[in-house]
Amino acid sequence: MHNTLMLTDPLISLLANLAPIEGYNLTSLKDVRLLRSNRPLSRTPVLYDPGIVFVLQGSKRGYFGDQLYRYDSNHYLAVSVPVPFTMETDASFDEPLLAIYMHLDLPVVAELLLTMTQKGAKVSDQPTGMQSTPLNDALRQSLGRLLHALADPLQAAILGPGLVREIYFHVLSGEQGGQLRAALTQQGAFGKIAGVLRHIHERFRVPLDVAELASLAGMSQASFHSHFRAITQTSPMQYVKSIRLHQARLLMVRQQMSAMAAAVAVGYESASQFSREFKRLFGLPPTEEASRLRSAYALPPEPANALFVSSH
Repeated sequence: MHNTLMLTDPLISLLANLAPIEGYNLTSLKDVRLLRSNRPLSRTPVLYDPGIVFVLQGSKRGYFGDQLYRYDSNHYLAVSVPVPFTMETDASFDEPLLAIYMHLDLPVVAELLLTMTQKGAKVSDQPTGMQSTPLNDALRQSLGRLLHALADPLQAAILGPGLVREIYFHVLSGEQGGQLRAALTQQGAFGKIAGVLRHIHERFRVPLDVAELASLAGMSQASFHSHFRAITQTSPMQYVKSIRLHQARLLMVRQQMSAMAAAVAVGYESASQFSREFKRLFGLPPTEEASRLRSAYALPPEPANALFVSSH
């Protein structure tokens, strides 16, 4: 325990300095953001893009189906496919939640996976869409080097990409790295569903139906439903609805869209249906929820590729 404290405390101080404002703090590396939250967050629906979350102070709990995923100073969360779940956090003004969010750069991941396979790494584990894994000393040290580099623009530009790659390697080769590698290679039924999820994210604004999605996966509708639910813990059409509502919330918060404009932008034809389904998911009407997020968190302008398509 003594070694962990000695190693972690300087990182917390450094991360706190690099993330001075509440909410997301951008860095010079496009796929790395730093988060500060000065207050706890009760259970709220979230939707994460493929990425890794390292919480150095405070804690988060994710509820996905009947599984509980902890990510705190001793565990990190890795997400291989975008899945909706509910999340809550522990934080306070005196001890804010401090976290590092890394959006997965899939071409870099693919290169690492190829090299690891060529060097004998096996992909035999059961793939999972999300996993919580103990944070080991090697990964802590890599995170420390990344934070030190981010504190200096020259080091960030020259050393940053290599340090991100180093962190990817430790995650892919770590205790549950086999499951993550199996998911990211996207073989078998998991790979087919992952392809459908990408299709949904690219085309959620237009009408989609189960028959079309099952055909895209090369499965019967019954088989498609079974595999889809096993990976996402929801049905295909509920997933599509969730994507649209999360994206609408993002548009209202980051682009200051009205509820009506956001509803149209994500494919809703009925404003009343949009408001009804939005409140059912998030617990508040669209305008109130967008106002709550804007006042509670300092969210950055809309990025070219959002790290997470929901709030933190």
